[in-house]
Amino acid sequence: MSIVNTSFSGANKALINAIRKEVFILEQGVPPELEFDGLDDTAAHVLAFVNDQPVGTGRVLADGHIGRIAVLRDCRGQGLGAEIVLALVDEAAKAGCNEVYLGAQKHAVGFYEKLGFVAYGEDFMDAGIPHIHMKMSIGAETGA
Repeated sequence: MSIVNTSFSGANKALINAIRKEVFILEQGVPPELEFDGLDDTAAHVLAFVNDQPVGTGRVLADGHIGRIAVLRDCRGQGLGAEIVLALVDEAAKAGCNEVYLGAQKHAVGFYEKLGFVAYGEDFMDAGIPHIHMKMSIGAETGA
């Protein structure tokens, strides 16, 4: 497995889109206009590869908002999601963010808690899927 930091351009754009289409649009029923929100060009992205095949992705915006974490169904349960999230946290720290945050699908709250995220606020619906806000402090003051 390898994690590659990338921009949303060239061949990597097509790979990122294919993974997100499979996971969010086809598997979870998210409308394409919600999934592809126009923010990808300004975000830092990562791609996860297993045996040189792209199997996962995620992004972080300049303000520390992590999102679009997706791992293809056949590759789940191998720690790829955690590696993707931690790579994005590292990117946010390098960009000077002191905190990262995300909207976690409710079924994934335990996953993010294991990585150090804390839930806050009220549950909310996004693309018809129950979510909760989560955040994590990062940077020099936390030793991250």
